[in-house]
Amino acid sequence: MPENTETDSRPADDAYAAAGVDIGAGERAVDLMKSHVARTRRPEQIPDASGFAGLFQLDLAAYRAPVLATSTDGVGTKIMLAQALDRHDTIGIDLVGMVVDDLVVSGAEPLFMTDYIACGAVVPERIAAIVGGIAEGCHQAGCALIGGETAEHPGAMRPHEYDLAGAGTGVVEADSVLGPQRVREGDAVVAIASSGLHSNGFSLVRRIIDRAGTPLTSHVPELGVELGAELLTPTRVYAKDCLALTAAVEVHAYAHITGGGFAANLARSLPDHLDAVLDRGTWRPQPVFGYLAEQGGIGRSDMEATFNMGVGMAAVVAGGDADRAVGFLAERGLTAWVAGAVTPGSGRAVLSGAHA
Repeated sequence: MPENTETDSRPADDAYAAAGVDIGAGERAVDLMKSHVARTRRPEQIPDASGFAGLFQLDLAAYRAPVLATSTDGVGTKIMLAQALDRHDTIGIDLVGMVVDDLVVSGAEPLFMTDYIACGAVVPERIAAIVGGIAEGCHQAGCALIGGETAEHPGAMRPHEYDLAGAGTGVVEADSVLGPQRVREGDAVVAIASSGLHSNGFSLVRRIIDRAGTPLTSHVPELGVELGAELLTPTRVYAKDCLALTAAVEVHAYAHITGGGFAANLARSLPDHLDAVLDRGTWRPQPVFGYLAEQGGIGRSDMEATFNMGVGMAAVVAGGDADRAVGFLAERGLTAWVAGAVTPGSGRAVLSGAHA
């Protein structure tokens, strides 16, 4: 894998090192991450001796009319909590989840990802932990981690600071692309539980906990764990499960529930002449959402416009397949339920009732 660091050919002890770029540390980080990256290898990968690019040979004979899908994302300010707690092994899973679960909304199988890590100082063990998380996320998604870049930015970032971004590519048959064009009146909306906050709304999360003054290392009885551990719970990666569900039942669309919440993201997967009517009474959000609402004095509308409220992915399936979809997902270890139905309307998703 061409996981590179920003270097040149000068010795590490010259003026470049004096400016804050440690070439040797970058090389050690690459060595440490190799075993993680190897776990993600797919047979379509081709070695690139130069190391400047990742090569992936698409087997065109395996597809009738392949369409490539691409997505890019980051982790947002959740990364600041990882830095504050000095825990870096799961934030990469968040990165992968945000990318590949956007790809699967179209029905695309994630094939490969690349990552970009910018940091104030390369600490090899920290970089390896971050990439280890990215590799774990790719393993969960079934995609390869075929390239990346680690750049040291002294002066622009403090030594402990870093940021992540990633891009992914997937493939779907042209006649199998999912989306609003497939949704029909009478379809059911199957909600799939999130693992918690995932990777959205952390600017508000940080504001709430800063004002409350609760240390991240504090055990919170209503959460059952330390506050920081709950907040760093990694994003659930749904890609393999969604692909399997699409093969098992009649799926018309997916919605990845990220920034904006359940209703706003589901509306993106509806045609202009249909609505999705959702019943809050069909599920109970995880305790972390109630905790944040209480600590921050945040009302329901703001909570629902910011957080996933316990739903990480939604599938719009043929009405007759709803129960089968829920049972199929349960067999794969996912909590899912019928949250609503598609009715005539104007392209909106509408939440009603109160949570169970």
